[in-house]
Amino acid sequence: MYREPFDEDDVAAEVELPAAYAPDDLLDPAEDAEYAGAGETVSVQQEIQIPDVIRTFLFALARNVQEHNTWELHSMYENTFNKLTEKFYPKQPWPDPDAVAEIIEGGCVCVCFFPWPGMGRDFLHWVSPDVAVNILYRELYYRHIYSKLQPNIHDRFNSYLNYCELFNYILNNNSSEPVDLELPNQWLWDIIDEFIYQFQAFCHYRGKVKNKSDEELEMLRERPDIWNVHNVLNVLYSLIQKSKINEQLRVSKHGGDMLEIAGEFGSRPLYRMLGYFSIIGLLRVQCLLGDYVLALKTMENIELNKKGLFAKVTACHVTTYYYVGFAYMMMRRYADAISAFAHILLFVSRTKQYHTRSYQHEMISKKSEQMYALLTICVALSPQRVDESVHTLMREKYGEQLSKMQKGEEGITVFEELFNFACPKFIWPVPPNYNVAVNAAQEPSKYQLQRFLSEVNQQLMVPTIRSYLKLYTTLETEKLATFLESTPDEVRTQLLVFKHKTRQRRWESGSVLDGEYAATSDLDLYLKEDMIHIAESKVGRRVGDWFIRNINKFEDIISNMNRR
Repeated sequence: MYREPFDEDDVAAEVELPAAYAPDDLLDPAEDAEYAGAGETVSVQQEIQIPDVIRTFLFALARNVQEHNTWELHSMYENTFNKLTEKFYPKQPWPDPDAVAEIIEGGCVCVCFFPWPGMGRDFLHWVSPDVAVNILYRELYYRHIYSKLQPNIHDRFNSYLNYCELFNYILNNNSSEPVDLELPNQWLWDIIDEFIYQFQAFCHYRGKVKNKSDEELEMLRERPDIWNVHNVLNVLYSLIQKSKINEQLRVSKHGGDMLEIAGEFGSRPLYRMLGYFSIIGLLRVQCLLGDYVLALKTMENIELNKKGLFAKVTACHVTTYYYVGFAYMMMRRYADAISAFAHILLFVSRTKQYHTRSYQHEMISKKSEQMYALLTICVALSPQRVDESVHTLMREKYGEQLSKMQKGEEGITVFEELFNFACPKFIWPVPPNYNVAVNAAQEPSKYQLQRFLSEVNQQLMVPTIRSYLKLYTTLETEKLATFLESTPDEVRTQLLVFKHKTRQRRWESGSVLDGEYAATSDLDLYLKEDMIHIAESKVGRRVGDWFIRNINKFEDIISNMNRR
């Protein structure tokens, strides 16, 4: 299922969108006298000081978007934008999109809509020769607020509406031709990733009813369509179907040419990559909702044992394996989860020198720490052989916790701590009752923790029984009952639990959801009358990797001594 460890050279039918995706229809000004003039054409004028270097960046951004210069866009997006943010806007928003649009368009006129009373930063629908530039800047503007500042309810609403306009522009349901836009793969991934992150953040925000003002509660009641789960899923499925990415991947799996089935939209890099990243996005959303089978089902056409498109963006690569591994763990497929986590952690450790120079370094480091915690949980529940370098780091980070988790009931609190640290922030798919002043944002996570601990409690005695069985080839049930301070009948029950929990579904071939049930432990047993017969299958040590690694270390030491 998983590729061999990466070499360093490897590093270098449409769905109708909901009405919520039509910003022009958000409000009929005639319906409210307060906004009788809201639809009038206005000129946006703001007295705002924008440094010359920022103006130069904005003009260059607009020019490169219009000229489809993806190489320059990649450099501006990944390097220049972050450097300018650190220098000019570390603790404040970037220039207001209204003023920026006026600068870029040279005083272009816009149509202003006021969707609801008391709006702080009004949502503007620009009538622009190239609307993509303004939409993309607003996407960066709100993402910066989410990343460095604290978004208010107006920011959350406006950011969602801007994503609506962006995806309407790209999907372009009223046209038979794709839009004339090209963006770097990193930016396309971040659009999907940030879209889902803001949806997740909004679900937690609206769940904290007790902390809301009356104005916020009224806005939330009036606009249940904002960040609605059906709208979010609709966007992802629409991008997948528009690009025909599943059909392309299916053809590619059987050795065919992807472009033969891609069509006019799917043959464009913009649509192909957005469709592909939307599959990873669906994997994430379904995990957040707790539907792990459907999460893996969405990955049926992506082959993790081959280098796929997810490897083009490191953050996408890490995200894919994190959620696949977590879904496996929650489905009690610990061996597959260990394979997923060990594979990506080995990749990250071998390429960490590249990540330290990337703005994604913090995200990758955090996900790596979480995956080491999840790997420790899986190894405690189902001991497996892991790559030595990954196992060494795991023991350094969580060796003490691993020992506690293998000692029965005293390890329950450790399981709970590691799970809370490493699990995703689960969400409810529906809004809470805004009339009840309680904070229910953490309820989904508590429910998932309860289900996980229920599984852990069922196999608390498995590590202890395993430690005794490894010492014998035959053992009487009464003697084992004495060791466990239990009764022979209870021991028989625990032996059945041992047999059940050490048989798991393991991937052999096909999609990530496929697999055959097999024993995952190095111990097997059968019970004949009152005698336990134990068979242990010993796996030979892989000493070659150990010698190669230490020879390389020895050569490095010698070369360092010679240079001195």
